[in-house]
Amino acid sequence: MSKVFIFSLLWWVTGNPFVAFLVLLIILYMVDRRFVGLTPSIFQPLKRARRLSRLKDELRLNPHHTSTKLEIARIYMEQKKYGAALELLVEVAKVMDDSADVLSEQGICELKLGRTEEGERLLLRALELNPRVKYGEPYLRLGEAFAGSNPEKAIRYLERFGEVNSSSCEAYYRLGLLYRGLERNEEARRAFREAVELYRGLPKYKRRHERRWALLARMKS
Repeated sequence: MSKVFIFSLLWWVTGNPFVAFLVLLIILYMVDRRFVGLTPSIFQPLKRARRLSRLKDELRLNPHHTSTKLEIARIYMEQKKYGAALELLVEVAKVMDDSADVLSEQGICELKLGRTEEGERLLLRALELNPRVKYGEPYLRLGEAFAGSNPEKAIRYLERFGEVNSSSCEAYYRLGLLYRGLERNEEARRAFREAVELYRGLPKYKRRHERRWALLARMKS
């Protein structure tokens, strides 16, 4: 009812239903970006593209600068250009061969490119070097990768992620989806409830990042 009321008010103010609808969409988007985070940012890709352009200029001036290559690779990963990112990460690994972060990023790229076995090997190696690398993200990505082909294995990885990153609502949400796919409905409901309960206990600075997963879990429970 509130949306209908706001739309009616905007229609009355603007005198045009199409303008009123557009303004309502903008308001809903701004509220979501400020308090929820279900919709993607429309400005982030532009900022990322500008940053990438500057980094490429830097790399042309200094083609052996490892930190610049690494930052470009990470931007490529954000843009889902995993092949381009992996090429740079392989170069970076020649210099930083004992970096758990670089190994984990290589492994994630391999997973995204469909090379699950190599991705798993790299991510497990990264976890050997640092069991808490990227706050346990390798376990989450492995859980995603095996969700379709080996759900039981995916569950084990997600459970490990929950142990390493005990404040992650996303882990419980994804675990619930896997349990539901296996028709283990009671365990699925428990995982969704745990995501919601975990969110309620989080400090305010953590809630912004986890709110999306808590809301999705609430809708599933």
